[in-house]
Order: sequence, then structure tokens, then C-alpha cells
Amino acid sequence: MGRVRTERYVASFSSTFDAMEAERLCHEAGVEGRIIPLPVEIDSECGMAWSMPHDEAVLAAFEASVAGHLVPEGIYALVL
Repeated sequence: MGRVRTERYVASFSSTFDAMEAERLCHEAGVEGRIIPLPVEIDSECGMAWSMPHDEAVLAAFEASVAGHLVPEGIYALVL
């Protein structure tokens, strides 16, 4: 039996620095998630993305943690 696929929010970034900064900011704010390789469904310059549970409260916490520091290229709901 394989891994169970679940819906997640995935944020893409224009640079590796922005992805790493988002990770730092999210860890400091206690936002659940992790850095992942960029899914093939997303076209972006950076090869990394931030994956988090598909939960509106987590998404709001992510947006608050990066506000004023960086702007994600996009935020997508994907089944991973």
C-alpha cells in the first residue's frame, strides 16, 4: 500500500532565498509545514516550495508570517 495523498496548500517563490526565508519565518511563527521540491504542476523559477496542511487557519498564519518580508509567487491547493 502506498502513501496516502492529501490536499495541501503549496506556496511557490521566485528565488531559493525567498523559499528559505519563508521556512525560517514559518518556523519562528510556529506555522505547520515544510520545504518540498517544487511540484511539477507549478511553473516557477525556484525549485523549492512551502507545503502546509489544507487548512484556512494555517494558510492565514502563513500569510501573516511572511507579510512585510516577502511575497509568494503563488499559493496553490494540490493533492500531494
